[in-house]
Amino acid sequence: FLSFSLLQAQEDKLLIAHDTAKNVTATYQETIQFYENLAEQSELVSLKTYGKTDSGFPLHVAILSKDKDFSPASIRAKNKRIVFVNNAIHAGESCGVEATMQLFRDLAKDKKMQNYLENVVLVAIPFYNIGGGLNRGAYSRANQNGAKEHGFRGNAKNLDLNRDFIKADSKNAQTFNQIFTEWQPDIFVDTHTSNGADYQYVITLIATQKDKLESNLAAYMEKEMLPDLYKEMGKTEYPMIPYVNVSTTPDEGIYGFLDLPRYASGYATLHNAISFITETHMFKPYQDRVSSTYFFLQSILKQTNKDYKKIKEARDKAIKNTLTKKQFAIAWDYDMEQKDSLLFKGYEAKYKASEISGLKRLYYDRNAPYEKYVPYLNSFKTSLNIQKPVAYLIPQAYGELVQRLKWNGVEVSRLTKDVELNLEMYRIEDYKTSKSAYEGHYNHSKVEVRTQNQTWKYYKGDYVIFTNQKINRYIIETLEPQAPDSFFNWNFFDGILGQKEYFSSYIFEETALELLKENPKLKAALEAKKQEDEKFAQSARMQLDFVYKNSVYYEPTHNLYPVGRMIKSVDLPLEKVD
Repeated sequence: FLSFSLLQAQEDKLLIAHDTAKNVTATYQETIQFYENLAEQSELVSLKTYGKTDSGFPLHVAILSKDKDFSPASIRAKNKRIVFVNNAIHAGESCGVEATMQLFRDLAKDKKMQNYLENVVLVAIPFYNIGGGLNRGAYSRANQNGAKEHGFRGNAKNLDLNRDFIKADSKNAQTFNQIFTEWQPDIFVDTHTSNGADYQYVITLIATQKDKLESNLAAYMEKEMLPDLYKEMGKTEYPMIPYVNVSTTPDEGIYGFLDLPRYASGYATLHNAISFITETHMFKPYQDRVSSTYFFLQSILKQTNKDYKKIKEARDKAIKNTLTKKQFAIAWDYDMEQKDSLLFKGYEAKYKASEISGLKRLYYDRNAPYEKYVPYLNSFKTSLNIQKPVAYLIPQAYGELVQRLKWNGVEVSRLTKDVELNLEMYRIEDYKTSKSAYEGHYNHSKVEVRTQNQTWKYYKGDYVIFTNQKINRYIIETLEPQAPDSFFNWNFFDGILGQKEYFSSYIFEETALELLKENPKLKAALEAKKQEDEKFAQSARMQLDFVYKNSVYYEPTHNLYPVGRMIKSVDLPLEKVD
């Protein structure tokens, strides 16, 4: 009787609210308590804490290893693949929280299921957006069918963590960057619930954008992994379809998602990991959303375990290619010539008069299901390529930026003496800035640069980043200002965009006259500008400013991007940074 009682007490500790109440999701505290209990009962499970989050709590990482090895370096040395799952990045989209708890519990107890772990170790962040989880209520997901109570999208700083992987404003992201770098997963899954069109599927999938992913990984993912995943999910009650990203309705076309590195899957791409974002449908019952996520995660484990050698081979080639290749794509556009079609199960989109406004409104008629081919546009073409330099030089004033590089495994050196170097430098010629705040920033876009070769001085303590590293994609897509998620576009260099010194017109008038006398070419350029620009011709200040900006008096640092590109190898006085 005592043994039975003890066994029952252990089982009770592993119960979660969703086991009996299907429209309920665990709180953050309940989630962590579950993993603590599971780790206490199973030698296959370990729960570790890392760093801090904006809510003051640490991030937890749960590890399930059949041979009880919980060291990422040791696991990789044993030629095992690492599958990494991230849950509750949007704490109101919680189906991954329940699905992952159930999967960990089943794997820890079911020896047959442990066959999926022969060549794989499962790693998970049980609850990423802790602040959002603590901000719990019943109404923040107005269009969502359960759970009854749930967390909030924003974190403790009201940031959307699925826009924060590069800029890393949150402590959550800063810690996550370091966790991801330590574990270096082969497969990464971020679990979500989708807003948008109505259709018959419970679960949809964003796979790493194939035209952004390194070609060896893309070939494996497209030709082998994705077909098998869709096939496996087709055997369940939850057949899966690519993410339904539409401009109007699915009938008019579904578009592939360009996963920039601000997003989870795009960030993983910079580390040469295959990544997936599950998007369960907000209208479907919560129990089905949890179950479909569970079956997807199980399918990922099965596929990774089966193909562990193929995945290793593709990833090794990708890392080697990233280390050695000369040219990198940093921007992409839809390839409108590469159109396909997708067999899709939807509901007819119809329109009727709104009872609120009296105007035409969209609705999906669930009494009119269909299955038909719809246009599918999932190919991108490179719109900008960059020749990688030998190294980037970064002034030590930008230490917070360099810290982000280090969190992502970038090897950093520092100058031990002052140096003057002939470098390739960028002058920022034009850019657009958002008119409203976006995730704490006024982002830049459509950046135009002028490349110039010049001698520039860097000082003892300034940073040198060589581009002979396996993390080159992260280096280049953050340090090249024209990349969509560059540090420049996230406002790390806004100080250079403001002119610091000016002139008084009544005094500079005499100086400008002397400058024009001494420089006939400048005078000719001024006259030509007057002829072609009437507004300029009528403004004395604009004309003086033209002379000023083309003289030795104009500050050389205005709009000069301070990160130098070393094109040819030069011996530098350096020390490595830990």
